[in-house]
Amino acid sequence: MSDAYDYFRAHAVAAALKARRLPRGRIRDKQRTVARVYHLLAKKSAPGPDIQRLDDYRAARFANSPRAI
Repeated sequence: MSDAYDYFRAHAVAAALKARRLPRGRIRDKQRTVARVYHLLAKKSAPGPDIQRLDDYRAARFANSPRAI
């Protein structure tokens, strides 16, 4: 799912804002934990580097180098 990062980030922000509104105590701590979990999920689902593009860049760089001739 390509939009997973956006969904998880939106839930993390909403959970953090809800935790700020709650009075201090156990419920607030639990809500902050929920926000942290969503934040970690967003970080894990973030798109990684495009390896294929890097390979193309390395091949082009090698082709233009003096060693390639």
